[in-house]
Amino acid sequence: MTVCGTRQGAVRGRALPGGVTSFLGIPYAAPPFGALRFREPAPPEPWTGVRDATAHGPTAPHAPYAPPFDALIPENDIPGEDCLNLNIWTPAPEPGAGLPVMVWLHGGAFTNGSGSASAYDGGTFARDGVVCVTLNYRLGADGFLRVSGRPDNRGLLDQLAALRWIRDNIDSFGGDPDQVTVFGESAGAMSIGTLLTTEAARGLFRRAILQSGACHHFLRPSSAARITARLAEKLGIEPTAAAFAAVPLPDLLPAQAELRGEVNADPDPARWGEAALNMMPFEPVRPGLDLPGPDLGVDLLIGSNREEYRLFLVPTERLHVVPEAALHAVTAAYGLDPAEALPVYRAGRPGATPGELLEAVATDWFYRLPAVRLAESVPGSYLYEFAWRSPRFGGELGACHALELPFVFDRLDDPSYAPMVGDHPPQGLADAMHAAWVSFARTGDPGWKAYGGVTRTTMVFTDASEATPVDDPRARERLLWEGVR
Repeated sequence: MTVCGTRQGAVRGRALPGGVTSFLGIPYAAPPFGALRFREPAPPEPWTGVRDATAHGPTAPHAPYAPPFDALIPENDIPGEDCLNLNIWTPAPEPGAGLPVMVWLHGGAFTNGSGSASAYDGGTFARDGVVCVTLNYRLGADGFLRVSGRPDNRGLLDQLAALRWIRDNIDSFGGDPDQVTVFGESAGAMSIGTLLTTEAARGLFRRAILQSGACHHFLRPSSAARITARLAEKLGIEPTAAAFAAVPLPDLLPAQAELRGEVNADPDPARWGEAALNMMPFEPVRPGLDLPGPDLGVDLLIGSNREEYRLFLVPTERLHVVPEAALHAVTAAYGLDPAEALPVYRAGRPGATPGELLEAVATDWFYRLPAVRLAESVPGSYLYEFAWRSPRFGGELGACHALELPFVFDRLDDPSYAPMVGDHPPQGLADAMHAAWVSFARTGDPGWKAYGGVTRTTMVFTDASEATPVDDPRARERLLWEGVR
């Protein structure tokens, strides 16, 4: 057992094989319940003696994923109110080691996920000389519902509180507070996209890696107000903080999930605003799109998976039942002229069904183009694309959303990833991708040319268990989106 000090008190961690020590379930803020419900995170209470940090703490309350995603996406649920906690893996649990730090923000559509899942075990990063931190933040209504008289984006405020805790304490665990890289996937990456333009985040991290998410997905205040009103209506309450706080979690969490189902079943912008296209009723609330500029002062590595949207169409058996009319309607809703755009997408996919074309268009709108726009706005950024195709679902799952995670974390042997990656995923690809992330955290350079200029270099992590730089992949399709938000 190893003991390290924090500003709240000492914590006892556990020595693991390979010279790594873990410290789990350390509170970075007070439990966000009772008088603190729907409020900014408060500092954690100090303790006397040595606090045991050998087991994960509670996770933020959330409903389980709906089938079939509950069997595909790693998830865990640990009950308890002290859910604003973090986990640390370090190869050098002593002050002054000066190691780079990587801080993971999990995904889950702002309603699911935790930093405590075995899939996000940071031991592989610590093995390679990086202090890795994962954390929990408030989700769903507690984290992102717009409530009158209470601060918006409480889940993001939690992330900021965790980053401040890391700044103030990580040296005790061997980390350099001036060498922090924040990295996240999906909702975690979208959180980072907001933090990049948040004044309170300045100086809390030097680098950022955004996987399958950037700056484009949020709710304007008017849209967020519609979500609040509908959730209150479903619960039969007034849309006030006191009324929401009085709803037992066993009633609130299913209502949140049902609300998301309503948005998916009837994606009407007049009813839901931005959520009609984002399909996420709980998101950061912002007045509009805000891209950082060239003076950001944060190194960026950004990317997406080649066939992200297959995760939402293949397991649900919707890929081959999408009608042509729906393809045209969705393409138009995303801001493209179907008569101009669909022939271009068809040319690159001979024989594709309407569902396969919809997947390609949706992947570009939701994931690829936001990554490109962010890279364009911050010169010197690095862009990647993950293209290895899973053999699952008869090979149709493809290079879908979240598939890169076991490769980034170099955890292909974690059983929770098996439903996504199948048998014998290529270890060489995990070696290449994980090493690029570690290199970026150490130096700001993942190992290829920055994006921009004529070449628009993109590192493609390919089917061949290797990484290949490609100049402006699928340029004709990218050009279709010029002028589209």
